[in-house]
Amino acid sequence: MIRRASTATAPDYWAVLGLEPGADAASLKRAFRQQARLWHPDLNGNDPVAEERFKLVNEAYAVLTDPKRRKAWEGGIDPTASSPQDPFASGFPDFETYFDTIFGRRRQVDPPPQDAPSSWETEADADSDEPRPSPSDRSYDRPGQVAPSPSPPPPVQASTDLETLVELTPEQALMGERIELELDDGTTVEVWTPPLAGDGWRLRLAGVTPGGGDHFLHLRVRTSEGLRIDGLRVTYPLELMPADAALGCSVVVPTLAGPVKLRVPPGSSSGRLLRLRGRGLEQGRERGDQLVEIRIVVPEELSDAEEALYRRLQQLGEGQE
Repeated sequence: MIRRASTATAPDYWAVLGLEPGADAASLKRAFRQQARLWHPDLNGNDPVAEERFKLVNEAYAVLTDPKRRKAWEGGIDPTASSPQDPFASGFPDFETYFDTIFGRRRQVDPPPQDAPSSWETEADADSDEPRPSPSDRSYDRPGQVAPSPSPPPPVQASTDLETLVELTPEQALMGERIELELDDGTTVEVWTPPLAGDGWRLRLAGVTPGGGDHFLHLRVRTSEGLRIDGLRVTYPLELMPADAALGCSVVVPTLAGPVKLRVPPGSSSGRLLRLRGRGLEQGRERGDQLVEIRIVVPEELSDAEEALYRRLQQLGEGQE
């Protein structure tokens, strides 16, 4: 299997999803779900870096699951050239709706109540050739009997979705944690977070708010050093100056077991992932990795000498076109 190196036009899509080249469809889907959950703008406070990363994850999954686009990418052709439009130009969809659309799922619709009016069409009604009588067509046993007035509809109460931020330690996220949530009406709800939970996950408590809305628990699993936990995997954003990313450098990055020295290869672009094997969380015989994501940052203010150097680089780049 050919693995394309990251270029200015097409990044290494396998690395974007944290996979080895040639991973099967199930692994692709699982990795896509994890990365999309990790970087969805709804779960990152509209962080512009997360938005760009989310777009890249979506692009990687679209290319690797499309045989034609994947073949073009492996052959060194930009797979986005045939579909240059931005699917998120008008904004990002709701997180749950996004996955429903991608994987073709339909939300479950509650059946009508048993005392629903006879005008509601059920599955049996739809298949019957007999016309359904309307209230005006009904006959009554005794002459002069008056049809009863329909019951007034129940009052409609507006529903509002609420959200609570829940901070967990890596150990609590790994094992699952008991949470007591007090609702506005004084009701206390006991919830257990699922094992192997990750930073940015949202747990839905359906219909518990006044009016029947949902209450979401937004999980935050981060350390003081900036490590983000997602299952057994740990991620860390590494900010680099352009010169360090272009020429390569050695840096010290935090891990759950303490700081380690990492060698950044020359020519590293923003979004490149460097893997520290075995530096994630451990469960039984399994141990996750730590992914270090390169983020190139430019100083807001440049000295005269720095500005002159950047202008010289710009001129050299224009000369190569």
